[in-house]
Amino acid sequence: MKARRLLLSAAALVAGASLVAGCSSPSPSGTDSNTDANTQSEASTGDGAKEGPFTIGVSNAFVGSEYRTQMIEAIEEVFGEYKEQGIVDELILENADADVNGQIQQIRNLINSGVDAIIVDPNSATALSAVFKEATDQGILVYAIDQQVDSPEVINVGISQEELGAANAQWFADQLKKGDKIVTVEGATGNPATDARWAGAEKIFKEKGIEVLTRGDGGWDQTTGQTVATDLLATYPDIAGIWTYDGMAQGVLKAVEAAGKTDSIVVSGEARVGFMRMWNDLLPSGFGSVGIINPPGTGATAMHFIVNQLQGKTLDESKLTDGHTVILPLAPAITNENFEAEWDKVKDLPDTYVLDQILSAEEVAAYFK
Repeated sequence: MKARRLLLSAAALVAGASLVAGCSSPSPSGTDSNTDANTQSEASTGDGAKEGPFTIGVSNAFVGSEYRTQMIEAIEEVFGEYKEQGIVDELILENADADVNGQIQQIRNLINSGVDAIIVDPNSATALSAVFKEATDQGILVYAIDQQVDSPEVINVGISQEELGAANAQWFADQLKKGDKIVTVEGATGNPATDARWAGAEKIFKEKGIEVLTRGDGGWDQTTGQTVATDLLATYPDIAGIWTYDGMAQGVLKAVEAAGKTDSIVVSGEARVGFMRMWNDLLPSGFGSVGIINPPGTGATAMHFIVNQLQGKTLDESKLTDGHTVILPLAPAITNENFEAEWDKVKDLPDTYVLDQILSAEEVAAYFK
């Protein structure tokens, strides 16, 4: 399945995004593979057309990263395309830092606003289940993006974060040898994406005989990632590598470079322009890394799914995992082998830009009967 890449304007990204690299994606955690698709509500299966134009709500409870800024911009862009066609009329954003209770309130605000569908980047895989049911019981479609939730009434759309963690860890472990000691700088403790990525990576490290001395919490933030990595380098001076990803990766690489160890410590990376710029500068010295694309445009892809359902189309259950999850394929990993070609496509974009892919309306239509 071919996905189109959305390159948002540099001006919009500079205006909307923090210059501190931050969180990327959260994802799968604990979905029950035995969930019966027949237990889904009518709202989640999409049976029965509604009368448009439609009002769409978005709940995003973490705004401290350029990833989320780009995610919102992509949703707004695709929404605008549908608005020009008269299919939708209003996009209501609940877009502010909030804990789980705050996100519950965000979703209730959207319910009370009379939305037809909600796109949510969830803070928890399980803690929002009750408020999701409040929405779906009222006939509101709910789509979770960026990280999966357990609620069978909700449709999850996104890549497998466990697969992302495994793909990143596979490249990383292949650069090491059995018995090598490493540390990690990961997202945020308890975050669904952090847990899922570690589940994918841990298996690889055990298979390869890589010893993980400690796991650091980078908070999806470049500055925090750099601080944590600097401390870990001082505590464990003989490590062979630092496994990381997303917004922390550039900070980790800065710490390793400051320590003069880019030639002796393996650093996994991310598909973001700032990290890739450092990678490009270090290429002549033999530096190598990996970037797995975690697309911020998943919310825009979800918008296409929502419009299809609101217009009465039914999801093809054969294309769902566990009855309520659409797993999007990972884009090919960026490594030294294809780096120059990928870098040439994005080198003129802001450092905050995360490489992206959004399914087209035609590609999403193939998921429906």
